Amino acid sequence: MNLNKFNYKVLLICLLLGGLYSCKNNSGEKETAAVENSEIADPWDEADEIIKNIIVPTFPDTTFNVQDYGAVADGTTNNSQAFADAIAACSEDGGGKVIVPSGKYLSGPIHLKSNVNFHLEDGAEILFSTNTSDYLPVVHTSYEGMEMMDYSPLIYAYQQENIAVTGKGTFNGQAGNDNWWPWSGAERYGFKEGDQNQRDEHNLPRLSKMVEDGVAVEDRVFGEGHQFRPTFFEPFECSNVLIKDVKFINAPFWVMHPIKSNNVTVDGVTVESHGPNNDGCNPEYSKNVHIKNCLFDTGDDCIAIKSGRDNDGRRVGIKSENIIVEDCIMKDGHGGVVMGSEISGGVSNVFVRNCEMNSPNLDRAIRIKTNTRRGGTIENIYVKNIEVGQVKEAVLKINTHYAIYDNQEGEFMPVIRNIYLEDINVENGGEYGILIRGREESPVANVNLTNVHIKNAETPLLVENAEKISFENVTINGKEITN
Repeated sequence: MNLNKFNYKVLLICLLLGGLYSCKNNSGEKETAAVENSEIADPWDEADEIIKNIIVPTFPDTTFNVQDYGAVADGTTNNSQAFADAIAACSEDGGGKVIVPSGKYLSGPIHLKSNVNFHLEDGAEILFSTNTSDYLPVVHTSYEGMEMMDYSPLIYAYQQENIAVTGKGTFNGQAGNDNWWPWSGAERYGFKEGDQNQRDEHNLPRLSKMVEDGVAVEDRVFGEGHQFRPTFFEPFECSNVLIKDVKFINAPFWVMHPIKSNNVTVDGVTVESHGPNNDGCNPEYSKNVHIKNCLFDTGDDCIAIKSGRDNDGRRVGIKSENIIVEDCIMKDGHGGVVMGSEISGGVSNVFVRNCEMNSPNLDRAIRIKTNTRRGGTIENIYVKNIEVGQVKEAVLKINTHYAIYDNQEGEFMPVIRNIYLEDINVENGGEYGILIRGREESPVANVNLTNVHIKNAETPLLVENAEKISFENVTINGKEITN
């Protein structure tokens, strides 16, 4: 049989049937027509099913006290080796709990290994070194959606499984206007004219050019002599990750950054960190992520879902999906739950419910940000039962013209569709109730608001290039909004 004629006939039949049936191409991959969300069963049942299937790590009932490996809680002795020895012994013994008793412990980066629960007892505080050389040699990491070899994150795990950081203690990154933060280039964070910063030619421009040129990650070497701030906790290509009850303060950069990881649970964590780019939790290229019972008080987005910047996101080609956020409190931050801007790999199936967002310093509640350099498909976003006390700019902001660096126009048209907000109450809506800026070539599609009530918004609606926006029992400033 002539395969070309066969494939043509299969395609023709699929088109004639209008997508009612699924067809297979000659590689055996199923191609199914997009299903209208109205035909799907309750999406919150899907969220519950995702949670049910997330593997939360468990550990043998064996303990390893860091003080037995030489750790000293005096706040000045560097305990890097003692922590490393305790973690190695625990992992090699089949796993268990590495215990850090009450007290202050100075340390360089902590590298977790499989089957280890690194546990801070109540009153334990780890003070991370401000000596940048302690974070060498470089490791495989990422900066704003671009992979590279750079300073180690403060807590790092690479290709490990069944790992955890737990307990009532505190991780103190000790970042401030005298270290790490000035590299952002912002005067309010200690930068002084003439100092080096991340936007200098040998930093972000060089890395961006490497990404554009397709340079292999192992050849994108930075570290000493460069000004990229490390993330705080980064499980990289890990599975079955638990972050529970701990507190993070004074982060150099993003706080929790699970990248290329699967089955991630963030439960009862407190983030109080107001430095530059101090996002609370940034799942990137990650799947099956459950964020619950957390407090975010941050210098940037409380939660920002990522999937790589520009060519790197398209090279990796992994979307972030199946992410549930529930029962959290968002205070200061650029956004409560955000998708973007490093979003080139796409995001789907995000569920946000039963959260409180309230601060005069919280800019937006729900935000999607991208542009035509980033591109990406952002779809199937569900938000329900949210109490918003106050936001500065907008309750919902969707922006496909996002720009913070220089030229942000390219050839990769973003797609944003299937956004659902339900049972949202807002006391002070800020500058806009709803703010949507799509593209004429790719309008934002299928935005649905049900039982949404926004008070005290300066401008109720500003919508550009959006199709099929549905309002059901929606009021802004006491006036009903109709289709």
